[in-house]
Amino acid sequence: MNSPISQSIKFTSRLTASQDSYIHPGVRYGKRGFDLVFSVCALFVLAPVFVLLAIAIKLDSQGPVFYKQIRLGKSPKGQNKFFEIIKFRSMGTDAEIAGKALLASKGDPRITRVGRFLRKTRLDEVPQFFNIIRGEMSLIGPRPERPELTTEIEKKMPFFTERTYQVLPGITGLAQTNQSYLDSVNDIDQKLAFDHAYSLAISSPVSWLKTDIAILVQTVITVVKCNG
Repeated sequence: MNSPISQSIKFTSRLTASQDSYIHPGVRYGKRGFDLVFSVCALFVLAPVFVLLAIAIKLDSQGPVFYKQIRLGKSPKGQNKFFEIIKFRSMGTDAEIAGKALLASKGDPRITRVGRFLRKTRLDEVPQFFNIIRGEMSLIGPRPERPELTTEIEKKMPFFTERTYQVLPGITGLAQTNQSYLDSVNDIDQKLAFDHAYSLAISSPVSWLKTDIAILVQTVITVVKCNG
């Protein structure tokens, strides 16, 4: 009979042999398939809304319609992957003085009038469906953070980067539906707990389905009630 120690060693060996082994294959492929189908359908249905939002953004303030920014993505084997996120611009073009990364907060004066509506309804996130199609994001997952902010957060909260280990960041997620915008890096302890809880929840198909369905329902409620 194998001892608990030898069983643990075998499990660790299997885990390190495959970077995705802790997530069930059914979850991995099912999640990706749903992401692709949902994103393509959403972009098709929301195409007219894109045009209206683009016009509103241009009329409200000077600057581009879309906002692109480098974010941290899925982290395989402890290595950070970077990608360029796409969002509707909700702030003025001079939102960050000298390029210094700042957290968005409630009542942030940098947010434009149209931007405030976009954030309340989460419509500023819609262009990220292109990131999903490219395989850089998932519909549901931890929020993709900026590298500069992650470095600062990691100093106060070790293992913050590990929240995206083997997990793609998402447009919505457990943390996003339970918390609004944060005012400082000191408010991220609960966010980190939610993100790690989600990573554990998607290790089996049944748990993944229950968790993702609950998050989707809560996201729809947030959008309808404009509680973003």
